[in-house]
Amino acid sequence: MELIPILLKEMEEEAVITRKMLAIVPNDKYNWKPHEKSMSIRQLTTHIAELPSWTKIALTTTELDFATMDYSPTPVENTDALLALFEKSYSEGKFALENAKEEDLLPNWTLRNAEQVYSIRQKHEVIRMSLNQTTHHRAQLGVFLRLLDVAIPGSYGPSADDQSM
Repeated sequence: MELIPILLKEMEEEAVITRKMLAIVPNDKYNWKPHEKSMSIRQLTTHIAELPSWTKIALTTTELDFATMDYSPTPVENTDALLALFEKSYSEGKFALENAKEEDLLPNWTLRNAEQVYSIRQKHEVIRMSLNQTTHHRAQLGVFLRLLDVAIPGSYGPSADDQSM
């Protein structure tokens, strides 16, 4: 069984759902957070929008070390910019996966912070983890938006808001 077509299909399906969620973020709520320990909507949605690029990172590197990485989140000021960031990340990740070979998915990839190793997984597992992260953070966003009384679109079927319309 080949993994690339399976991962591409899942990536494409999740992108449809993610676009729907990102598209409903109110432009005046980017600094809002439900709790002091929570990310702001800007931080959360930027992370969600950047996650598809992890596929490219997984396929083109051997590790991500938080201690040495040079990263700053892409500045996002509104929903149009957020969706553009998502499309860029998605295109990069999808292109990398479409151009990979099955054997490119097998080497190990490490997530660490200096000497502290969080995980060592095969590259295909890292891609799956990034898809899981997208689903996880998208669900967080759904809770944030629900608290702001924003109607939530369905993900894998109709939402309570879809059913009440």
